[in-house]
Amino acid sequence: METSAMLTNWKKQDDLQFLNDVSSVPLQQGLRHLQTAFSNFFAGRAKYPNFKKKHSGGNAEFTKAAFKFKDRQIFLAKSPTALDIRWSRELPQGAEPSTITVKLSPSGRWTVSMLVDVEIQKLPESTNQVGVDLGIMCLVALSTGEKVANPKGFKAKKAKLSKAQKALSRKQKGSNNRHKARLKVAKVHVQISDARSDFLHKLTTRLVRENQTIAVEEQSS
Repeated sequence: METSAMLTNWKKQDDLQFLNDVSSVPLQQGLRHLQTAFSNFFAGRAKYPNFKKKHSGGNAEFTKAAFKFKDRQIFLAKSPTALDIRWSRELPQGAEPSTITVKLSPSGRWTVSMLVDVEIQKLPESTNQVGVDLGIMCLVALSTGEKVANPKGFKAKKAKLSKAQKALSRKQKGSNNRHKARLKVAKVHVQISDARSDFLHKLTTRLVRENQTIAVEEQSS
């Protein structure tokens, strides 16, 4: 790929020496993702690729040759110390990550995701069946008669978000105060997203574990 050769030349330029401070693996992965994006664009499957703004965050993908995993510690290439990780879940016994993705969100939060090969254990078979219907006064209504209410606390989070957005709109563009206000808005968005994802994950996991067949209402356009 021509861009790979270009990357080698970029590393020799004085104003691009920072490219030598990181492993070449995530840089090459970024070029591959860029090629895929343009291929999808020219094939009509996607819009023209746009570069992300710095405050929108980003991610770096490290394949097996660019990291070391030992004793639940991750050492990225060209990094002298292990990543300071707070684990959200334990890896399956004997699992070894083949790819690690480090992501920075607009709120300034770093996350690390790992791709591992594990043997999927089948759930015990069940004769239960359930229908799921989107509710009006509740989130969903089940054919069993159960009504799942909307998660609590979202009204408070919505008010908090509205307050943060109003404060952001009053800040001067390009100022340090606007940057701080933007981070506050992004953090509230993350709190809402995390709460919604956690609630939906727990609900869908319960439905899958308890039922053999799940029928979902089809929305008409």
